Amino acid sequence: MRVLRRGDVGDDVAEIRSMLASIGLLRPDAGNLFDHEVERAVRGFQQRRGLLIDGVVGPATYHVLRGATFHLGSRPLAYLISSPVHGDDVFALQDRLTELGYDAGRPDGVFGPKTEQALRSFQRDYGLVIDGICGPATVRALRQLSPRARGGRPVLLREQEQVRQSGPRLRGKRIVIDPGHGGADAGVEIGGLREADIVWDLARRLEGRMKATGMEALISRGPDHGPAEAERAAFANNAGADLFLSLHCDSNSSPHAQGIASFHWGNGLGTTSTVGELLAGYLQREVAARTGLLDCRTHAKTWDILRLTRCPAVRMEIGYLSNPGDRAKLSDPAFRDIVAEGILIAVKRLYLLGEGDQPTGTFTFADVLAHELAKAE
Repeated sequence: MRVLRRGDVGDDVAEIRSMLASIGLLRPDAGNLFDHEVERAVRGFQQRRGLLIDGVVGPATYHVLRGATFHLGSRPLAYLISSPVHGDDVFALQDRLTELGYDAGRPDGVFGPKTEQALRSFQRDYGLVIDGICGPATVRALRQLSPRARGGRPVLLREQEQVRQSGPRLRGKRIVIDPGHGGADAGVEIGGLREADIVWDLARRLEGRMKATGMEALISRGPDHGPAEAERAAFANNAGADLFLSLHCDSNSSPHAQGIASFHWGNGLGTTSTVGELLAGYLQREVAARTGLLDCRTHAKTWDILRLTRCPAVRMEIGYLSNPGDRAKLSDPAFRDIVAEGILIAVKRLYLLGEGDQPTGTFTFADVLAHELAKAE
């Protein structure tokens, strides 16, 4: 599809207007102009769904917007390997199966193998045809049954239990470190500094510290390679990673924009990767406290790099190269050492789950090594 923005006209714009109207963000009419009202509605939708808020309908926004027009029962749902079904109806199915006690995985609105497995288990238990297809009979059964549990966010409990069972030690944990951009894609390039080079150097510093604790740290790309987000996520999935951490820097047209922000998966419908959210919070607090970078907080997003990874994933935007103060800090190798230590401490805090913790900014690399050694003994 072509990218649509304010001023565009045509049947594809009429389709966007119709979809926005169907979810209550625009008044129904037969127009085909991408005007100010459409742009405002698109921005509102992007904000709700954790998308890049630019008022432009590109492939990512169109994909999520089209999915938002479906409700459970409006079409049959099944697992299609070549072209996975997605939409709000899939999310509703996943959410309902979870309420009924079936593990459909993290509700992400994509009908994958885990959703199919949960659906087949439900069909078997309730005497339905076991075909893995959510058709009219299955929808009726789902609506008639009372949930075994409501609230409490079962996915949150499962993710937290996995972290608890893995224990407080870092040794043996596998993390994929993903330095953004690479190859022909330098990312932000200002004042002689290239984002791809900065995050590559940071990734190597972090890798060394993590390996020293006994972690298995894998870097998603080489210094001259820039894989697509789907390839990076596939690398983490194939490696069986416990955590995925994507490193970036930011830029803005205003030189006053500054600070650090962290992003975890969240679909705007009340569902997040809760371990990802927890890790993002630790990363924000530790790195901001140690570096003096402005804390721009954590945010839920539906970006592919967060959605496609099966393990908890966080993307960090560490400073603005367009800001003179942030740029000066990021150009200093000693500063990048501080950032790497802060990230390692945040990961350690995640696995400690509050046990034997210390105030933010006071835990050191030496403390981590001592804790790992004490646990080994």
